[in-house]
Amino acid sequence: MGGRGRSRTQRKHFLQSRENNWKYTKNDPEQQQNGTADNNNNRENSNPGWKPFVIQNIAFEEYYKEQGIVPPEEWNTFMDCLRSELPAAFRINSSSQCYLEIQAKLENDFMKSLQEEGTDGSEVVAIRPIPWYPENLAWQSTFSRKQLRKNKILERFHGFLKLQNEIGNITRQEAVSMVPPLFLDVRPDDFILDMCAAPGSKTFQLLEMIHHSAEPGSLPGGMVLANDADVQRCNLLIHQTKRMSTANLIVTNHEAQHFPSCHLKRTYGEGSEPQEVKELDIDQLLFDRVLCDVPCSGDGTLRKAPDIWRRWNAGMGNGLHGLQVQIAMRGMSLLKVGGRMVYSTCSMNPIENEAVVAEILRRCGGSAELIDVSSELPQLVRRPGLKKWKVQDKGVWLTSYNEVHNSRRAAVVPGMFPSGKGYVDEPEHGDDARRSQLRDKGSNGHSQNGVGMVQDPATPTTILDEEASTLPLERSMRIVPHDQNSGAFFIAVFHKLSPLPVTQKKHCYQPGKTTSTGNFQAQSLPKIKDINADEVEQVDSVGTQLSEVIMDDANILENGNDKATLDTDPSKLVEGKRLELIKPSSDGNAGPELVKGSRKLQMRGRWRGIDPILFYHEETTVGQIKAFYGIKESFPFKGHLIVRNTDIDHVKRVYYVSKSVKEVLKLNFVAGEQLKIAAVGLKMFERQKDVSTECVFRITSEGVPLLLPHITKQIVYASPVDFKLLLQYKSIKFGDFVDAEFGKKASKLQFGCCVVILNKDNKTLPEPQVDASTIAIGCWRGRNSITVMVIALDIQELLERMLTYSEEDSDSLLLENKPLIAA
Repeated sequence: MGGRGRSRTQRKHFLQSRENNWKYTKNDPEQQQNGTADNNNNRENSNPGWKPFVIQNIAFEEYYKEQGIVPPEEWNTFMDCLRSELPAAFRINSSSQCYLEIQAKLENDFMKSLQEEGTDGSEVVAIRPIPWYPENLAWQSTFSRKQLRKNKILERFHGFLKLQNEIGNITRQEAVSMVPPLFLDVRPDDFILDMCAAPGSKTFQLLEMIHHSAEPGSLPGGMVLANDADVQRCNLLIHQTKRMSTANLIVTNHEAQHFPSCHLKRTYGEGSEPQEVKELDIDQLLFDRVLCDVPCSGDGTLRKAPDIWRRWNAGMGNGLHGLQVQIAMRGMSLLKVGGRMVYSTCSMNPIENEAVVAEILRRCGGSAELIDVSSELPQLVRRPGLKKWKVQDKGVWLTSYNEVHNSRRAAVVPGMFPSGKGYVDEPEHGDDARRSQLRDKGSNGHSQNGVGMVQDPATPTTILDEEASTLPLERSMRIVPHDQNSGAFFIAVFHKLSPLPVTQKKHCYQPGKTTSTGNFQAQSLPKIKDINADEVEQVDSVGTQLSEVIMDDANILENGNDKATLDTDPSKLVEGKRLELIKPSSDGNAGPELVKGSRKLQMRGRWRGIDPILFYHEETTVGQIKAFYGIKESFPFKGHLIVRNTDIDHVKRVYYVSKSVKEVLKLNFVAGEQLKIAAVGLKMFERQKDVSTECVFRITSEGVPLLLPHITKQIVYASPVDFKLLLQYKSIKFGDFVDAEFGKKASKLQFGCCVVILNKDNKTLPEPQVDASTIAIGCWRGRNSITVMVIALDIQELLERMLTYSEEDSDSLLLENKPLIAA
């Protein structure tokens, strides 16, 4: 299909590392060029074989001077900032149990200690809250990430950041990258789509927003669906979001411009729906909020990825323009009426920014508007979007589509220009000669063999006046590096007012006509009817028509008018017996089988390489779990447990999903598994091997916070001293605890998993109540001891938090004649 070629380009772009942090490869001749950073000098003197990094690109400077990204008087400041290293920034996870403790440590410890110590003998403010981020949750350092790693004075602070980041209490993220989610106006019950989510920092931020107001033991009503096209980056996304331990996330692996609509309307005819379908809360997957942070040339990240300096050229932005429009339009089609979409890039190129925004508005007609958000985040310094810009193609400056040579019209399209207008044929007897001359000229008004030539600077320019957009592009925003010592970013906020218009399929690319490859003019095409997310027509970069009706990476369902029904009872899907529908593919592998319906192709079975998702309805096992831990009936269990193993009798892990995720999964099952789900659910129970107990499933560390307010058995409260000793020694016999009463209570628990809760105030009666500040860990009650079942990293973080309790009390108690012997 047409999307296959673009996907390779997209994946290639994504696989290029942006996190090189001023590292370079050996024997690279381009590194011997001039233009080095000031901090390269010492290294160059100490290592004769070392070659400085290139931080200069003449084409880059000429391009952005011509585009007027910043006024001429700011140019030198702008370039000096781009050539300096980026300050390190991070964000505190507001849904973390200890986020207030982290804030206090930063304010009362590191802000003061680092300022007092300094790094060059003078006092400096080493870290400070980012003023525009709400509630002082985002912080920025005056040091780069490289300085944090290398400077001995900053070693303790760097260690703190690494530990908290790995645990998930903070996220190390570029400051301007935190901006787009803030303009989404996220609410706890929103369904949110992150279209190009990897590596996952913004996804994590969105999850923080919906979880921030959730009470202990409860889940928000909303969910985040994070998608990425590349499998490897998808794995990175999963790794990053696992730190959140959330049941409100689905991770999918689709090309964003082909993201499936996932609905039932083309599967069942009116009145033919089985009961399970009628009981679904949703019949189509639409979103309240869409984050469209698209693939881009990335020149806004030059400060952290200086390898871009030597690779940059104007064609990078031109080549991505069509893909960016397609992704954004797909996001707009999946957005609910009344919803909000944020389009963003880390590029400074107007072809990837204002030109894309203008094309979105043209295609949407009056069904979407660009929101003025200048009053939001008032302390964020931003500049309005451009109304004028030019297009550069093969070194030639173009001010309108009329100047594009016929041979270049597959690469340069009308939507790249401010007006968005294409070439219009004029009367046969009129300005034919002038029109022909314009087509063959470059920006300097000269031509040679029909190919535009780069103008000599000494030659006066005689071209038409520049085009200016009539759309309100000033409502979009540009963040430039020297305004707030950051990277560069572009952000536009859309509001969907009504369903998108449908365009006729006959409007495909024809050379010399208004409609162009990759960027046809939506407003020039007749409006047929209003529709929802499934029927937005687009044209791809090679001129073939691309229908976005129920499209996924493996199949495109036929866009027919006749109705079709599944020939298998969908209740089997909903009830977790999807195995009955799995059939071997034609090549003999266990992949999806395409079964022909009357006029459609319907996918059945699993996605190749993706573990199945089954609702777990084993009443006997679930009943044992509930009885063993005394889980209250008020806790929603039925329909919320899933497994990724086809062998129900040998399930290793049981995952928990929120109500919103459960409904999406049920819809996806009944609709034919259109979503390629790579990860979903919070790991709540895990089978403990080779043990004999009434319940072989233990509660995982991720599941403890959610389950804690709802369990009535297998819990025991420990004093600060015993809790700390348990963390230090990992396993302690019942008789070796400092508090003998605690040891007795622990010995009375049933053999198997238990939860040890920190009794901060060391109260005896009544026992402490569980709240947002409660600290608890999963343990194993053995024959003679209690053993901690927490990973070393979490133990380290808990021990650091335990430093708030008296070291003296702990030491004095250890002097008693109660030797600690590891079981």
